Amino acid sequence: MQSSGKSQTDTNSTTHEHVACPACGLLCDDLTVSRNAAGMLEVSPNTCARSVQFFQRPLTNTSPRISGKSSTLQEAIAKGAEILRHANQPLIAGLGTEVQGMRAVMQLADCTGATLDHMNSYSGLRNTLVVQNSGWMVTTLTEVRNRVDLLLVIGTDIVSYNPRFFERTIWNSETMFDQDTSKREVVYLGGRGLDTSHGISPAGVKPTVLECDIEQLPEVTAALRALTAGKQLQTDSVAGIPVAELAKLAERLHAAKYSVVSWISSAFDFPHAELTVQNITETVIKLNEKTRSSGLPLGGSEGDYSVNQTSTWISGYPVRNSLQRGYPEYDPWQFDAARMLDKGEADALLWISSFQPEKTPPASAAPTIVIGHGAMQFEHEPDVFIPVGTPGLDHAGTMFRIDSSVTLPLAALRTSPLPSLAEVIDAIETATKLDQETC
Repeated sequence: MQSSGKSQTDTNSTTHEHVACPACGLLCDDLTVSRNAAGMLEVSPNTCARSVQFFQRPLTNTSPRISGKSSTLQEAIAKGAEILRHANQPLIAGLGTEVQGMRAVMQLADCTGATLDHMNSYSGLRNTLVVQNSGWMVTTLTEVRNRVDLLLVIGTDIVSYNPRFFERTIWNSETMFDQDTSKREVVYLGGRGLDTSHGISPAGVKPTVLECDIEQLPEVTAALRALTAGKQLQTDSVAGIPVAELAKLAERLHAAKYSVVSWISSAFDFPHAELTVQNITETVIKLNEKTRSSGLPLGGSEGDYSVNQTSTWISGYPVRNSLQRGYPEYDPWQFDAARMLDKGEADALLWISSFQPEKTPPASAAPTIVIGHGAMQFEHEPDVFIPVGTPGLDHAGTMFRIDSSVTLPLAALRTSPLPSLAEVIDAIETATKLDQETC
């Protein structure tokens, strides 16, 4: 594992090398970040639009606010603690943070009996439900980088979510086993108008593209699963794709020495999308009867994978869980933050978003505390707003990569007057405690 900067706290250094970027789930750790004469951060040379936007956000020094009026940090913490202390069913949502922040949140949830839901749970559950129902066979980015010979991408172009995936993982110049990566094959299945240019090999070989509407992926993936299992289809086409083309794809998957089937759950924005994910993962399992194949779920943002990993190792459950009864409970329907707010079941909302200022809380009649990026702008001012630093910019932290097999350190790259989320949450927990034995 590479270092994420010269030092986790060396903010005086003007140049940091091997910096990990939390702008997407890849956590690319080959960036160099420098501070120019004006004090602004510049990232090079291995950039993408997401990393540039992340590292070049200006430093904010926003004051805490109570009902729209400036306050001290201590006053805002006290007011937030008061709201949580008087709530019967507090909801902690958003959860845009990293491991240390989520550990503090779990402690506060235990103390206050709160329910937890991440802003990306609606899409993440499409994967989680499959793991819980039937399991899956997935791989790591390192395995893909070193072994893949056929990449099947379903319903996405990947680069819209993970811009440097092909550069770092498919068309890499070196592999552990001296594989000629220019001979790797790429197939795009499903979706329309995707940017498939990144699937062109260094040798100029274009990818195979089989288009259909994204909503038709359930029937297309079911057909591919059946063909992979040796079944015959009583039709000439599925969703406009000739069955003969799907049969050729099934043959290529069987012939590959190490195929990888990749998808991004947030791209599957249609009802019961978990069944489409299951079609994909069951296809992979069937292929492994005679050859080697693995799934590769991609995407990741706002610390969602780090939050789920942290919640699972502490409570035994991923998010959409609750500690209201004094012990962890998991229910992806009952503990849906949007549903709870819509039905008026939550009587206090703590919204957390420390990465992006655009991720503001949903409208709610419940008293609302927002702990987040200092540049946040609100349509409706929350009862309490506490600005915090951004992990990987203003303070150090830890995040899980999208494949959940690697954690990478985030470096503090500049001096910021803002506290970290963990520091604020710890202070609120201390102020909220009523019973030392239970909190």
